[in-house]
Amino acid sequence: MRLLPLALGVPRRGSPRHLPYCSSAPLLLLLLGGCLGVSGAAAGSRRPNVVLLLADDQDEVLGGMTPLKKTKALIGGMGMTFSSAYVPSALCCPSRASILTGKYPHNHHVVNNTLEGNCSSKSWQKIQEPDTFPAILRSMCGYQTFFAGKYLNEYGAPDAGGLAHVPLGWSYWYALEKNSKYYNYTLSINGKARKHGENYSVDYLTDVLANVSLDFLDYKSNSEPFFMMISTPAPHSPWTAAPQYQNTFQNVFAPRNKNFNIHGTNKHWLIRQAKTPMTNSSIQFLDNAFRKRWQTLLSVDDLVEKLVKRLEFSRELNDTYIFYTSDNGYHTGQFSLPIDKRQLYEFDIKVPLLVRGPGIKPNQTSKMLVANIDLGPTILDIAGYNLNKTQMDGMSFLPILKGASNLTWRSDVLVEYQGEGRNVTDPTCPSLSPGVSQCFPDCVCEDAYNNTYACVRTMSEMWNLQYCEFDDQEVFVEVYNLTADPHQINNIAKSIDPELLGKMNYRLMMLQSCSGPTCRTPGVFDPGYRFDPRLMFNNHGSVRTRRFSKHL
Repeated sequence: MRLLPLALGVPRRGSPRHLPYCSSAPLLLLLLGGCLGVSGAAAGSRRPNVVLLLADDQDEVLGGMTPLKKTKALIGGMGMTFSSAYVPSALCCPSRASILTGKYPHNHHVVNNTLEGNCSSKSWQKIQEPDTFPAILRSMCGYQTFFAGKYLNEYGAPDAGGLAHVPLGWSYWYALEKNSKYYNYTLSINGKARKHGENYSVDYLTDVLANVSLDFLDYKSNSEPFFMMISTPAPHSPWTAAPQYQNTFQNVFAPRNKNFNIHGTNKHWLIRQAKTPMTNSSIQFLDNAFRKRWQTLLSVDDLVEKLVKRLEFSRELNDTYIFYTSDNGYHTGQFSLPIDKRQLYEFDIKVPLLVRGPGIKPNQTSKMLVANIDLGPTILDIAGYNLNKTQMDGMSFLPILKGASNLTWRSDVLVEYQGEGRNVTDPTCPSLSPGVSQCFPDCVCEDAYNNTYACVRTMSEMWNLQYCEFDDQEVFVEVYNLTADPHQINNIAKSIDPELLGKMNYRLMMLQSCSGPTCRTPGVFDPGYRFDPRLMFNNHGSVRTRRFSKHL
């Protein structure tokens, strides 16, 4: 016995052709009881629907949500906004892999945006894709699953199956080839390539994603719950706004906060190499980029409004959880770095997270520390799946959404990143040593092979700390007290209590070796934390070394 294909209808005028349906997983898996107990709905009722909206490179710290007035009202205003949401890696592909798998990068082994770094590689497809939360929703919980937009940066690469590859777990697949674009791109529609040009009315990607998402809602089965993941290109470069928004925000400039255009004193050498003050041309460039990023987000705001209105019209809104977040943050001029992500600071690792849905009271703000590895467990919890059957590192924050009292929650998360750089000198910057990458014309570089670090981001009632170690010859350490120094200007690694420094070092080593439940053990400031200095030494009496992920 199997699930029957969905009936196909005629798409609305001016929208892309309706998505075909992928063959379904056997219904027997559902009947054997993957999702028998329902956490997100009353017993006996149908499981809730879920929508996950994922922006690309949208910051939270620098006001990235400001243009999204309708999104804030329709999702945050009707639900919960998280003020402490983080990503375990400030780069697109590793972060997206963490969302899909619920795992830290050292467990899913996606370390950068290249095939060699396991981004949509054959190894990823074979080992990780079968256990992503959408695959579980479809095979074990009977959900219709729909994807539209950017998947992973190397998706569609010829050496990894090309556009014919459709990851396990998706009933409907409408994925962008490789990285974000707005025009002149190719989509995989259930494994078949479709090219788009540069006609705004039919090709602008954010609007195409909106239209095909509405088509899905029109023609899906009404007898099964659905999961939608809509991954927009905005506000990623090349920052191409829709025509009607290209003249907006003309008086907006990148925020001149306390860490804007200053020298990164007492920081890792990559931050120290940035030229301070920045040139006028660099500042004009980043101001223009900041403005264009906001312009692209206005179309995302329209997408959210259309989606919510359609769910309301079909009387499904009250039975649907809607999540809005981003894969990583961004910086524009902080510590004199022009534009990019990848760094360990709040502006790159902190992201928006807004959720509305059944049982969530409106207009709430939560300070609880969450990470994108929690999205998968939370959505599976909503579907009623037994999380003990997964190997995920994250934890469900559904109890937070439902307002649970006396909740025991984590106080720290791991952030890890493996720097990129080739062992050659950049020909445009001969004065720089080999190993740097992402360099600008004035020879300021945003990355290097030894920009490899791991951090413990800790938040408790008494402490708001970040402890980071670099895998380089300096064995460089950065520590910040974000209560006293929210802009992370003063590195207090040499002045902090040595005992606390030792505990943070040990906690970092433990998290870098964690898997599943061990990633959720008590942090340094939790009542159940136990610190045994003897565990910092191996059997030979020498100090344990840090564990950093390496290329496969």
